[in-house]
Amino acid sequence: MTWDITGMAAVANIGATPGEIFTALCTGQESRKPLQAFDPDKYRAAYAYEIDDRPAGGGDIPRRATRWLTAVVRQAAADAGLGEDLAQVPVLVGTTMREQRSLELWWRDGAQVALEDLHFGTALKAAFGTSTTYTFANACSATLYALGMATDMIDLGQADTVVVAGTDAATESGFGTLDRVQNDLPTALRPFDTTHKGMLMGEGAAAVVVQRAGTGDGPVHARVRGVSMNCDAHHATAPDPDGITRAVLDAYRRAGVRASDIDLVMLHGSGTPRNDATESSVLRHIFQDAGPGPRMTAIKAMTGHTLGGSGLLSLVMAVLAMKNGTVPPVLGLADPIPEAAGLGLVQGSPASGDLAIAQIDAFGFGGINAVAIVEAAG
Repeated sequence: MTWDITGMAAVANIGATPGEIFTALCTGQESRKPLQAFDPDKYRAAYAYEIDDRPAGGGDIPRRATRWLTAVVRQAAADAGLGEDLAQVPVLVGTTMREQRSLELWWRDGAQVALEDLHFGTALKAAFGTSTTYTFANACSATLYALGMATDMIDLGQADTVVVAGTDAATESGFGTLDRVQNDLPTALRPFDTTHKGMLMGEGAAAVVVQRAGTGDGPVHARVRGVSMNCDAHHATAPDPDGITRAVLDAYRRAGVRASDIDLVMLHGSGTPRNDATESSVLRHIFQDAGPGPRMTAIKAMTGHTLGGSGLLSLVMAVLAMKNGTVPPVLGLADPIPEAAGLGLVQGSPASGDLAIAQIDAFGFGGINAVAIVEAAG
């Protein structure tokens, strides 16, 4: 069983379209900037990966996450040839913070935010006439959870077409929490490098249109082969290698593939020492008998951690990597951690090759794990 991806869209700090983001990733230039949303004097971390769309005079504005969500849903629907009438199309939204930043601005500055504006369904109904909207707040795995639910809805005959999207804006409460709990002070997000010190927030949104195989009118970007999800509840923040291993192997089972079939892995790569070591160790074990193994990259080195939308953003970049036969490098990866020895991490410059099947990892706090397997359409 496969499901067609017929529309894609994304926005991040390094681009307003999937193509712009992918080109920037391949160029590999530092993209973090001094913190703009909040007073940097209050925090140890002075940098973030923010989208530059605030007023020129400074300050923050509410409903940015909703604005990006509406934009990527519109672009993905247009890409799939659906138009703007989505009254009969379910929209599944993955997020970590929802519109929490708007609530902060209301509480602190008296920003005008109506209660109904805190729900993404309000804007989606106004823009597209959507009657079925579900929001999944499954931390950093949210959009891959939503993708799995979309394939289930299609299999169960509840829909032939589903829009899956994710969005998150940086929140001061989230930024402040990370600033307090991380042991070291990261000045940049450096996944899998010995200099990694932790996570820095990014902002962005992504969307894909998923359809029953063969039912769309336009071209197919890629095909979803399978999505696995679990919650091992091992620890509030520390990832569990057993839970992650189960998620990866279950994704292979659902997709009907073996480790040796995987050509590309889009790593979760949050830049935290525990995640990087655990993810590396799990993948070394899984690919130890899989020949040369797949190419691997981690886009958070340039986008920052885009939270709930990060899994879907990685998936969109995986589709473009397969189309172009090119894997962007992990920015700043000069000295890989010992646990990553032998893995096919792309360093320095993009790697070229035939890429037919990609694995996308997304792991959230609390052991919320999700893994998707996507196949090139050619």
